[in-house]
Amino acid sequence: MTLTPTPRKLTRRQLLQSSVAAGTIAVAGTGFIAAPNAAWALEVTEITEHQLATLVQMARDTYPHDSVGDEYYVIAVKGYDNADQKEFIAQGVAKLDDLAQADGAPDYLSTKWEDNRVALLKQIEDDAFFQTIRGGLVTGLYNQKAVWPIFGYEGESFSFGGYIDRGFNDINWL
Repeated sequence: MTLTPTPRKLTRRQLLQSSVAAGTIAVAGTGFIAAPNAAWALEVTEITEHQLATLVQMARDTYPHDSVGDEYYVIAVKGYDNADQKEFIAQGVAKLDDLAQADGAPDYLSTKWEDNRVALLKQIEDDAFFQTIRGGLVTGLYNQKAVWPIFGYEGESFSFGGYIDRGFNDINWL
């Protein structure tokens, strides 16, 4: 069941208030979405700004790392902005928004507490939508070389002779 939202007129103030509350700013009708702190901005072509922002929040709730910036989560989900995934993403986000509405929030993004959003995700954890996003995040997020230093990972070791000579045997905590 797909719900068609009724268009409503927003004042500029209402748009900015709701956008900042959701953690993103979407320039209406342009397909452009940006973080309020200007750490990232992205133009979407196939999915909506709301869908992308939902995927980013879903990614953050699925693999939460306070020290990892939103821009890395955006890179991890950007691949879903394509014609082949358009309907799949639309249906998945709509289902997540429906669950949030049943829980009293206008949509998933408006669910203020992380624990509440995680509870919503647990309701769909067996769905193909959740499993696809979760599985894609494993490589989409953690294969970004820019996030490796945040986790203390130095990268591959083969070209340096392997881990044996690069800290594998450092057991100074024993």
